[in-house]
Amino acid sequence: MKRRPTIFSAFAVAAALFFCQAQGAFAHFGLILPSDDIISADESKKITVQVKFLHPLEGHYMEMAKPKRFAVMSRGKTTDLLDTLSARKGRSADQEGEFTFWETTYTVKRPGDHLFFVEPAPYWEPAEDKFIVHYTKVCVQALGLEEGWDEPVGLETEIIPLTRPYGLWTGNVFTGRVLLNGKPVPYAEVEVEYLNESPDNPSRVTAPADAYVTQVVKADGNGVFTYAMPRAGWWGFAALSDAPWTLPKDGVEKPVEIGAVLWVHTTDMK
Repeated sequence: MKRRPTIFSAFAVAAALFFCQAQGAFAHFGLILPSDDIISADESKKITVQVKFLHPLEGHYMEMAKPKRFAVMSRGKTTDLLDTLSARKGRSADQEGEFTFWETTYTVKRPGDHLFFVEPAPYWEPAEDKFIVHYTKVCVQALGLEEGWDEPVGLETEIIPLTRPYGLWTGNVFTGRVLLNGKPVPYAEVEVEYLNESPDNPSRVTAPADAYVTQVVKADGNGVFTYAMPRAGWWGFAALSDAPWTLPKDGVEKPVEIGAVLWVHTTDMK
Protein backbone atom coordinates (compact mmCIF):
# COMPACT_ATOMS: atom_id res chain seq x y z
CA MET A 1 0.00 0.00 0.00
CA LYS A 2 2.78 2.39 0.83
CA ARG A 3 4.27 2.02 -2.64
CA ARG A 4 1.13 2.96 -4.55
CA PRO A 5 1.60 6.72 -4.10
CA THR A 6 5.12 6.37 -5.49
CA ILE A 7 3.89 4.44 -8.52
CA PHE A 8 1.06 6.89 -9.04
CA SER A 9 3.41 9.86 -8.66
CA ALA A 10 5.80 8.40 -11.22
CA PHE A 11 2.91 7.81 -13.60
CA ALA A 12 1.62 11.34 -13.05
CA VAL A 13 5.04 12.85 -13.73
CA ALA A 14 5.43 10.75 -16.89
CA ALA A 15 1.94 11.71 -18.07
CA ALA A 16 2.61 15.38 -17.40
CA LEU A 17 5.89 15.18 -19.30
CA PHE A 18 4.18 13.47 -22.24
CA PHE A 19 1.47 16.15 -22.25
CA CYS A 20 4.04 18.94 -22.25
CA GLN A 21 5.95 17.30 -25.09
CA ALA A 22 2.73 16.79 -27.05
CA GLN A 23 1.83 20.45 -26.58
CA GLY A 24 5.31 21.47 -27.72
CA ALA A 25 5.04 19.19 -30.76
CA PHE A 26 2.68 21.56 -32.58
CA ALA A 27 4.52 23.55 -35.22
CA HIS A 28 6.16 26.83 -34.29
CA PHE A 29 5.97 29.63 -36.84
CA GLY A 30 7.55 33.03 -37.02
CA LEU A 31 4.96 35.54 -38.21
CA ILE A 32 5.07 38.97 -39.83
CA LEU A 33 1.49 40.23 -40.05
CA PRO A 34 0.81 43.47 -41.95
CA SER A 35 -2.54 45.23 -41.58
CA ASP A 36 -2.78 45.32 -45.40
CA ASP A 37 -0.92 43.30 -48.04
CA ILE A 38 -2.03 45.32 -51.09
CA ILE A 39 -1.92 49.12 -50.77
CA SER A 40 -3.89 50.99 -53.42
CA ALA A 41 -3.48 54.63 -54.42
CA ASP A 42 -6.76 55.61 -52.73
CA GLU A 43 -5.86 53.96 -49.38
CA SER A 44 -3.82 55.13 -46.42
CA LYS A 45 -0.14 54.53 -47.04
CA LYS A 46 0.47 53.74 -43.36
CA ILE A 47 0.25 50.11 -42.20
CA THR A 48 0.75 48.34 -38.91
CA VAL A 49 3.17 45.41 -38.91
CA GLN A 50 3.26 42.82 -36.11
CA VAL A 51 6.08 40.33 -35.51
CA LYS A 52 5.20 37.22 -33.47
CA PHE A 53 6.25 33.67 -32.62
CA LEU A 54 3.29 31.35 -32.19
CA HIS A 55 1.33 28.23 -33.09
CA PRO A 56 -0.85 29.70 -35.86
CA LEU A 57 -3.90 27.43 -35.79
CA GLU A 58 -4.02 27.01 -32.00
CA GLY A 59 -3.24 30.68 -31.54
CA HIS A 60 -0.79 29.95 -28.72
CA TYR A 61 1.84 32.65 -28.33
CA MET A 62 5.47 32.10 -27.33
CA GLU A 63 7.55 34.74 -25.58
CA MET A 64 9.56 36.59 -28.22
CA ALA A 65 12.73 38.49 -27.44
CA LYS A 66 13.57 41.55 -29.51
CA PRO A 67 14.69 40.39 -32.97
CA LYS A 68 18.32 40.59 -34.02
CA ARG A 69 17.27 42.12 -37.34
CA PHE A 70 14.06 43.52 -38.84
CA ALA A 71 14.01 45.29 -42.18
CA VAL A 72 12.16 45.88 -45.45
CA MET A 73 13.55 45.56 -48.97
CA SER A 74 11.94 47.41 -51.88
CA ARG A 75 13.32 47.85 -55.40
CA GLY A 76 16.74 46.65 -54.29
CA LYS A 77 17.04 48.96 -51.28
CA THR A 78 16.97 47.60 -47.73
CA THR A 79 15.81 49.79 -44.83
CA ASP A 80 16.57 48.83 -41.23
CA LEU A 81 13.40 48.96 -39.09
CA LEU A 82 14.67 47.30 -35.91
CA ASP A 83 14.63 50.46 -33.80
CA THR A 84 11.02 51.19 -34.78
CA LEU A 85 9.71 48.05 -33.03
CA SER A 86 7.73 48.38 -29.80
CA ALA A 87 6.94 45.52 -27.43
CA ARG A 88 3.32 44.41 -27.10
CA LYS A 89 1.57 41.65 -25.14
CA GLY A 90 -0.83 39.01 -26.43
CA ARG A 91 -2.20 35.52 -25.78
CA SER A 92 -4.81 33.07 -26.96
CA ALA A 93 -8.09 32.75 -25.07
CA ASP A 94 -6.94 29.56 -23.32
CA GLN A 95 -3.47 30.76 -22.34
CA GLU A 96 -2.59 32.03 -18.89
CA GLY A 97 -0.49 35.15 -18.76
CA GLU A 98 0.61 37.25 -21.69
CA PHE A 99 3.49 36.93 -24.10
CA THR A 100 5.67 39.51 -25.83
CA PHE A 101 5.40 40.25 -29.53
CA TRP A 102 6.58 43.28 -31.52
CA GLU A 103 4.85 45.96 -33.55
CA THR A 104 5.64 48.93 -35.73
CA THR A 105 4.00 51.27 -38.20
CA TYR A 106 5.38 51.77 -41.68
CA THR A 107 4.51 54.37 -44.30
CA VAL A 108 4.92 53.42 -47.94
CA LYS A 109 6.75 56.16 -49.79
CA ARG A 110 7.01 54.72 -53.30
CA PRO A 111 5.44 52.05 -55.51
CA GLY A 112 6.73 48.49 -55.58
CA ASP A 113 6.80 45.26 -53.65
CA HIS A 114 7.96 45.59 -50.05
CA LEU A 115 9.58 42.48 -48.55
CA PHE A 116 9.50 42.66 -44.76
CA PHE A 117 11.82 40.17 -43.09
CA VAL A 118 13.03 39.30 -39.61
CA GLU A 119 15.91 37.40 -38.05
CA PRO A 120 14.70 36.62 -34.52
CA ALA A 121 16.77 35.98 -31.44
CA PRO A 122 17.17 32.21 -30.88
CA TYR A 123 14.25 30.68 -28.97
CA TRP A 124 15.01 27.83 -26.56
CA GLU A 125 12.47 25.00 -26.81
CA PRO A 126 12.98 22.63 -23.86
CA ALA A 127 10.48 20.07 -25.19
CA GLU A 128 12.71 19.57 -28.24
CA ASP A 129 16.06 20.23 -26.50
CA LYS A 130 17.11 22.73 -29.15
CA PHE A 131 17.05 26.35 -30.20
CA ILE A 132 14.73 27.63 -32.94
CA VAL A 133 15.46 30.49 -35.35
CA HIS A 134 12.77 31.22 -37.95
CA TYR A 135 13.79 33.65 -40.69
CA THR A 136 10.42 35.05 -41.70
CA LYS A 137 9.20 37.10 -44.67
CA VAL A 138 6.02 38.67 -46.03
CA CYS A 139 5.43 40.74 -49.18
CA VAL A 140 3.31 43.90 -49.26
CA GLN A 141 2.45 45.23 -52.73
CA ALA A 142 2.20 49.00 -53.04
CA LEU A 143 0.63 51.34 -55.56
CA GLY A 144 0.36 48.94 -58.47
CA LEU A 145 4.03 48.32 -59.25
CA GLU A 146 4.62 44.55 -59.15
CA GLU A 147 8.37 44.40 -58.90
CA GLY A 148 10.63 42.48 -56.51
CA TRP A 149 8.36 39.82 -55.02
CA ASP A 150 10.60 36.98 -56.24
CA GLU A 151 13.89 38.52 -55.11
CA PRO A 152 15.90 36.90 -52.27
CA VAL A 153 16.66 39.16 -49.31
CA GLY A 154 19.84 37.29 -48.35
CA LEU A 155 18.75 35.28 -45.30
CA GLU A 156 20.56 32.08 -44.32
CA THR A 157 17.48 30.17 -45.42
CA GLU A 158 14.41 31.54 -47.19
CA ILE A 159 11.49 30.64 -49.44
CA ILE A 160 11.46 32.28 -52.86
CA PRO A 161 7.93 32.54 -54.31
CA LEU A 162 7.36 31.12 -57.76
CA THR A 163 3.73 32.19 -57.50
CA ARG A 164 3.19 35.92 -56.95
CA PRO A 165 2.58 36.05 -53.16
CA TYR A 166 -0.33 38.50 -53.17
CA GLY A 167 -3.62 38.91 -55.02
CA LEU A 168 -4.41 35.25 -54.32
CA TRP A 169 -7.93 33.83 -54.35
CA THR A 170 -9.00 31.15 -51.90
CA GLY A 171 -8.20 27.82 -53.54
CA ASN A 172 -5.28 29.17 -55.56
CA VAL A 173 -2.15 27.05 -55.70
CA PHE A 174 1.02 28.54 -54.22
CA THR A 175 4.46 27.38 -55.36
CA GLY A 176 7.80 28.29 -53.82
CA ARG A 177 11.45 27.22 -53.77
CA VAL A 178 13.35 26.54 -50.53
CA LEU A 179 16.88 27.98 -50.36
CA LEU A 180 19.64 27.29 -47.85
CA ASN A 181 22.70 29.52 -48.18
CA GLY A 182 21.39 30.59 -51.57
CA LYS A 183 21.04 27.06 -52.98
CA PRO A 184 17.88 24.97 -53.50
CA VAL A 185 17.14 22.32 -50.86
CA PRO A 186 16.19 19.03 -52.58
CA TYR A 187 13.19 17.25 -51.06
CA ALA A 188 12.78 19.82 -48.28
CA GLU A 189 9.88 19.18 -45.93
CA VAL A 190 7.56 22.18 -45.74
CA GLU A 191 5.03 22.69 -42.95
CA VAL A 192 1.88 24.66 -43.79
CA GLU A 193 -0.49 26.20 -41.28
CA TYR A 194 -3.47 28.56 -41.24
CA LEU A 195 -3.50 31.63 -39.00
CA ASN A 196 -6.69 31.41 -37.00
CA GLU A 197 -6.41 35.05 -35.93
CA SER A 198 -6.52 36.21 -39.57
CA PRO A 199 -8.61 39.42 -39.54
CA ASP A 200 -10.91 38.12 -42.30
CA ASN A 201 -11.43 34.66 -40.78
CA PRO A 202 -15.25 34.39 -40.32
CA SER A 203 -15.06 31.69 -37.63
CA ARG A 204 -12.36 29.91 -35.70
CA VAL A 205 -11.11 26.69 -37.32
CA THR A 206 -11.09 23.66 -35.01
CA ALA A 207 -8.99 20.74 -36.21
CA PRO A 208 -10.78 17.36 -35.96
CA ALA A 209 -7.43 15.67 -35.19
CA ASP A 210 -3.84 16.78 -34.58
CA ALA A 211 -2.81 15.76 -38.10
CA TYR A 212 -5.01 18.54 -39.52
CA VAL A 213 -3.26 21.29 -37.55
CA THR A 214 -0.07 21.34 -39.61
CA GLN A 215 -0.13 20.27 -43.25
CA VAL A 216 3.11 18.82 -44.66
CA VAL A 217 4.35 18.81 -48.26
CA LYS A 218 7.70 17.74 -49.68
CA ALA A 219 9.64 19.72 -52.24
CA ASP A 220 10.98 18.09 -55.37
CA GLY A 221 14.64 17.65 -56.26
CA ASN A 222 14.92 21.37 -57.06
CA GLY A 223 13.48 22.48 -53.72
CA VAL A 224 10.13 23.41 -55.30
CA PHE A 225 6.88 22.77 -53.42
CA THR A 226 3.18 23.41 -54.12
CA TYR A 227 0.11 23.79 -51.90
CA ALA A 228 -3.52 24.82 -52.54
CA MET A 229 -4.96 27.07 -49.82
CA PRO A 230 -8.60 26.17 -48.99
CA ARG A 231 -9.63 29.12 -46.80
CA ALA A 232 -9.45 32.91 -46.85
CA GLY A 233 -6.86 34.45 -44.56
CA TRP A 234 -3.15 34.13 -43.87
CA TRP A 235 -1.18 30.96 -44.62
CA GLY A 236 2.33 30.23 -43.38
CA PHE A 237 4.92 28.03 -45.08
CA ALA A 238 7.91 26.86 -43.02
CA ALA A 239 10.83 24.83 -44.39
CA LEU A 240 13.01 23.57 -41.55
CA SER A 241 16.72 22.68 -41.59
CA ASP A 242 19.36 21.78 -39.03
CA ALA A 243 21.87 24.59 -38.67
CA PRO A 244 25.55 23.68 -39.15
CA TRP A 245 26.23 25.62 -35.94
CA THR A 246 25.22 25.20 -32.30
CA LEU A 247 24.45 27.48 -29.36
CA PRO A 248 25.33 27.04 -25.68
CA LYS A 249 22.66 26.27 -23.07
CA ASP A 250 23.77 25.88 -19.45
CA GLY A 251 27.30 25.13 -20.59
CA VAL A 252 26.27 22.53 -23.18
CA GLU A 253 26.23 23.06 -26.95
CA LYS A 254 22.72 22.52 -28.33
CA PRO A 255 21.44 22.04 -31.90
CA VAL A 256 19.64 24.83 -33.73
CA GLU A 257 16.62 24.48 -36.02
CA ILE A 258 16.56 27.16 -38.69
CA GLY A 259 13.35 27.81 -40.57
CA ALA A 260 12.55 29.60 -43.81
CA VAL A 261 9.06 31.03 -43.26
CA LEU A 262 6.88 32.88 -45.76
CA TRP A 263 3.32 34.18 -45.26
CA VAL A 264 0.74 34.76 -47.99
CA HIS A 265 -2.86 35.96 -47.89
CA THR A 266 -5.91 34.61 -49.73
CA THR A 267 -9.30 36.24 -50.36
CA ASP A 268 -12.67 34.66 -51.13
CA MET A 269 -13.99 35.26 -54.64
CA LYS A 270 -17.40 36.95 -54.36
